[in-house]
Amino acid sequence: MLKVIIFVLLIAVIASLTTGFYFLVKDQGESSKKRLYYALGIRVSLAMALMATVAYGIASGQIGSKAPWDQELHPERLIPANQ
Repeated sequence: MLKVIIFVLLIAVIASLTTGFYFLVKDQGESSKKRLYYALGIRVSLAMALMATVAYGIASGQIGSKAPWDQELHPERLIPANQ
């Protein structure tokens, strides 16, 4: 379930980025239109929610690393401390 939430937030950030680019091109720098700033605020909020969700997933153990350099998953690759 957590991975679905992360995926939805990522898609929302990309959609907000696309919307902001559209407003940037469409408004052509008119200072009276604030749509670009609102899109930026939404994108920043979504990105913060995404980072918080990923941090929660890592802290709770629902998201883990299977990278070969992760020492917890590959203890046989550790160098003994007394050498």
